[in-house]
Amino acid sequence: MKRSYSKYSAKDDLIWLILRPWIFIPRVLYILLTFIFLFLRILFQGNSKNKNVQKNLSKYLFNVITDLGPCFIKLGQALSTRPDLVRQDWLTELTNLQDNLPAFDHKIALKIIEEELGAPANELFDEFPESPIASASLGQVYKAKINNTYLAVKVQRPNLYFLIRRDVVILRFLGTFLSPFLPLNIGVGIGEIIDEFGKALFEEIDYQKEAENALRFAILFKENPNIFIPKLEKQFSSKRIITTSWIDGVKLRDRAVLEENNLIPASFIKTCVISGLQQLFEFGYFHADPHPGNMFALKGGNADCGNLAYVDFGMMDTITNSDRLTLIKAIVHIINEEYYLLAEDFQKLGFLTKEQDLQKLVDPLKEVLGGSLDAEVGNFNLKNVTDKFSKLMYSYPFRVPSRFALIIRAVVSQEGLALRLDPEFKILKIAYPYIAKKLLTDNSEEILDILLEVVFDKKGQIQIEKVQSLLNILFKDSENINSDLIPVANAGLKLFISKKGSEVRKNLLLSLIKDEKLEFTDAKKLLALIRDTFSPLNFAKSAVQNIISTV
Repeated sequence: MKRSYSKYSAKDDLIWLILRPWIFIPRVLYILLTFIFLFLRILFQGNSKNKNVQKNLSKYLFNVITDLGPCFIKLGQALSTRPDLVRQDWLTELTNLQDNLPAFDHKIALKIIEEELGAPANELFDEFPESPIASASLGQVYKAKINNTYLAVKVQRPNLYFLIRRDVVILRFLGTFLSPFLPLNIGVGIGEIIDEFGKALFEEIDYQKEAENALRFAILFKENPNIFIPKLEKQFSSKRIITTSWIDGVKLRDRAVLEENNLIPASFIKTCVISGLQQLFEFGYFHADPHPGNMFALKGGNADCGNLAYVDFGMMDTITNSDRLTLIKAIVHIINEEYYLLAEDFQKLGFLTKEQDLQKLVDPLKEVLGGSLDAEVGNFNLKNVTDKFSKLMYSYPFRVPSRFALIIRAVVSQEGLALRLDPEFKILKIAYPYIAKKLLTDNSEEILDILLEVVFDKKGQIQIEKVQSLLNILFKDSENINSDLIPVANAGLKLFISKKGSEVRKNLLLSLIKDEKLEFTDAKKLLALIRDTFSPLNFAKSAVQNIISTV
């Protein structure tokens, strides 16, 4: 019998569970007692220097999370991506939450396959193994074979809809009840955050929805030679089964394993982060669960950008065009250290109320984000920013809009993944040049408006320092010069002579007039900046690099 799942509804699901007190009360008590015992054990043993004690404690933590079920495993997976938050010996154990969980009974998996696909596995496939090759929070994966081609067959865990429905309701109940006593100040009801989590989980257990997500994601990256999306096998997919082509790669879990396979960790970090930025700032559609179990390093690529495969498209989300453009503006304002405008961005995104006096936030924001391009860039990562913002939120009325819950999860998980491969990784070293290049090469109306804000002030005068800052970010090292110089020069020239460039040409002419007189000082500075950046020597370097990269 095939199942049909309802969408998440906080109110309806709460009523459903309250009407079943024989389920609700014992489960709440079990969860509370489990966490009390876990807290006490961590309190007494967490600081022990005995390796055996820590090893046993990490295994206990893993067993507690797996025993509590899929909802808690999802939360544990988020922790497993953060080497800066979790002890290394615990992290090793928590990494197993990604795809090395206890498997459910193989006979049940075979029964689900027959129910969903209408025939036994041994009739559908030429070869079907007797055990899964990986087991995750919501399902387990088998490596099957048909027509000399290997396939990944993911079978959903039994009774999953009931388990998630029950535990999301209880998490919301406990979160709402306990939030006044917890050391949190996120400015919005924790129930709203759990609602977003619940909606995402309910979509994730619908494998037909995941199949649609995989197809959409593949279309978005079809022109990117460094990103690979497995092919969906529709005839072997259903509500509780999803089958794709098999990915023969190395999980982005351990730097040493990558190096053993002659793969360069840094190249995959760059591909991973750039593809994540593309999802947020170009596509407006992103993978919300980018942990190491869902990403594979593939052969090929080069030392700069490695080939990367995404799998598991159950937890996806979108970002509105308005939010996407405001986030780009916010990063530009951080680059230019324009903290009042940054406060306006936060207000527009919903992190601040419309009544908030933004001028009062200029100094606090400068304290949190100031110097991110200079001396402090070596220490700048999301963990540092999060720590500082946590303190800031107690003094100022910041709130976290619930629609940003999965965005924050995705970005933080991705940075955590990068930190596993390179503890010295700094996300801004990739994010800032990406935004700078987008501003200088994307000729869409929205991005052009943002670029004009950078180049010209409100009076129409050229802001030489900001233009120089933008170019410095993109071309501050020879590697970027070699790869980006010609595309930026081409895009700039095309823009200047196009219809869209009329606003740029007009502003440039107006900038020459000061006090009703022609003033060429700023124009000369701009020409000197362009001449130095796009010098023949730099063009030669770029051409050579492009030739080398195509060989």
